[in-house]
Amino acid sequence: MFKLIGSFVFGLLFLSSPLSGAQNKMDDLSFKDKLTPITSDNVFKTEGYYNWGTSILKGDDGKYHLFYSRWKKEYGFYGWLTHSEIAHATSNNPAGPWENEETILEGARGNRWDAITAHNPKIKYFDGRYYLYYVGTNLGENAFTEEELKETALTGYSHPNWKILRPNQRVGVAVSNSVNGPWKRFKKPLIEPSGPITTLTVNPAITKGTDNLYYLVIKGDKPNEKGFVRNQAVAVSTSPTGPFEIQEKPVIDYLDTEDMSIWYDEIRERFYGVFHAHGFIGVVTSKDGIHWEKAQNYELMPKKVKQDNGVLLIPDRLERPFIYQENGKPKVLGLAAKQGDESFSIFIPINEKI
Repeated sequence: MFKLIGSFVFGLLFLSSPLSGAQNKMDDLSFKDKLTPITSDNVFKTEGYYNWGTSILKGDDGKYHLFYSRWKKEYGFYGWLTHSEIAHATSNNPAGPWENEETILEGARGNRWDAITAHNPKIKYFDGRYYLYYVGTNLGENAFTEEELKETALTGYSHPNWKILRPNQRVGVAVSNSVNGPWKRFKKPLIEPSGPITTLTVNPAITKGTDNLYYLVIKGDKPNEKGFVRNQAVAVSTSPTGPFEIQEKPVIDYLDTEDMSIWYDEIRERFYGVFHAHGFIGVVTSKDGIHWEKAQNYELMPKKVKQDNGVLLIPDRLERPFIYQENGKPKVLGLAAKQGDESFSIFIPINEKI
C-alpha cells in the first residue's frame, strides 16, 4: 500500500500529523554521562544457558517483564540459530535482579516458517494487546532430526545447513491479551526483504508514532556488496501486525551495524534508536521515522561497562542494546555480553539526577 501511495502522500501525512512539529524540536538527548556503574543485581544469568538480547515492559501488575533469548550450552554458542528459545522473567526494578519464570516460545517445528529457533525478542504493548516480535527460520522442504540440528549448532558456519538456515530467517510476531500469554503465532512471517536490504529480515525494533503509524526497523544484508555488510531498513504499517512496506531509504547504510532499539521521544517530538557497531554503541534519530541520521550525541558508549567495584568489564562481545523508557525518559540500557564461555544480560541504570 505504501509503495503505491508514494512519497507525495507520505509528505502530506507528515505535514498534517503531529510529527510535523518535530522540525522545531532540538535533538539534544544525552544520557551517556548518566550511565551508572552496575552491581551484581544488574547482571542476569541462567544456569546452563547462554542468554542473548532482552526487551522490557512494565505490566499492569506493577512488575517489570523481561523477554530474552536463551539456548542450552550443550549446543554451543552457535546454537542461537538452531535452538534459541524466548523466555520470560520478572522483577520489581527494570534494572534487576530478575527471576526467571518460563519459556514462552520455541521453534515451532513442522513445516512452518518459524520451525527452527525463536530469537531476539521485542515486547510491545499497543492498544490493549501485547505483541512479541521475534526471529525464526527453517530448512525449507528438507526433513531434519534433532540430532542433525545439534550437529549443525556444534559445527557452526561451515555446516551445509547453515547456508539454508541463515537466509531463511524472518521476523514474525506473536500476540496475546496478557503479558503472561498464551501467545498466538501467525502462519506467515511479518516481512520479506526488499529495497535497501536483501537475503533476510531479522532483529526487529518497532514503535508507534503520533501519526498512528507503526515504524519497524529490521536488519538484512546490504545489496550488491561483494563482502558481508549489514544494512538496516525501516518499514511502515497502519497495524502492528502489518502488512509492512519497506521504505527505499535505509536507516543506516554507512556503517556495518545491527541490533536496533527504537522509541518515540514525546519531549523532543522525534524518534531515536540505539544500535551496536564495531567498537561502540551508537544513537541515531529521525523527525518522521523514515529519514534517519546520526544523533547529535552519536556515540553513546564504548564497549566497556563500569562496575561498582571500580573495575571495567570489557566483554569479548557487547551487543543487542535495548532502551527501557518510562514517563518519556530512558531509564535502563540493556546489553547482551559474552565473556569466555558465558553470555549474560546487563542492565545499566540511567540516573537522571546526575
